[in-house]
Amino acid sequence: MHSSAEGLRARNLRTLALLAALFLVPLALAFFTYYGSSWRPSRTVNHGRLISPPQVLPSVSLPQVLPAPAAAAPALFRAQWSLVYVGSGACDANCREGLFVMRAARLGLNNDMTRVAQVFLVTGDCCAREYLAHEHPGVRVLDAQGVAGAPLLRAFPAPERAHTLFVVDPLGNLMMRYDARQNSRGLLEDLQKLLRLSHIG
Repeated sequence: MHSSAEGLRARNLRTLALLAALFLVPLALAFFTYYGSSWRPSRTVNHGRLISPPQVLPSVSLPQVLPAPAAAAPALFRAQWSLVYVGSGACDANCREGLFVMRAARLGLNNDMTRVAQVFLVTGDCCAREYLAHEHPGVRVLDAQGVAGAPLLRAFPAPERAHTLFVVDPLGNLMMRYDARQNSRGLLEDLQKLLRLSHIG
């Protein structure tokens, strides 16, 4: 009787030890792998690169070149999300690729596409009007040359800007950059996620 109780107790202890190992060993391995080695997960949640902290864009008035010339573009980067390309108004191959990716991502939003504005901030050589009006009629082309646009342009990171699309939230915060040479599907997925979570714009 006594040996039977001892055997039962031993079996129970072994079972308990096995259950503890099943729980603790994977946890210990994960902890060691993440903190004790140089390995990190290769895939991030978003496709673009977050700008941290977000840059609050200055409120400026810029002449609008297209779709219709105007002395000053009202409510720039306010009330809706914006996709922004910054570059020469001559719109070389990099510019055309950037604007194409911008348009494709916005069209992919379907019913939500009206929540996203397309903005081209021109830094010089304004402008390839015929091409922009024909191929990208929905893009707001704004002349950011000169003193008026300088504070705004300084807020957009310069490295690799020729290949970059920027995302600005409805409060005027520059919050993400995206490599336009990548598949536009990644930008679309990021935008879908942002619009789904956003209660503004």
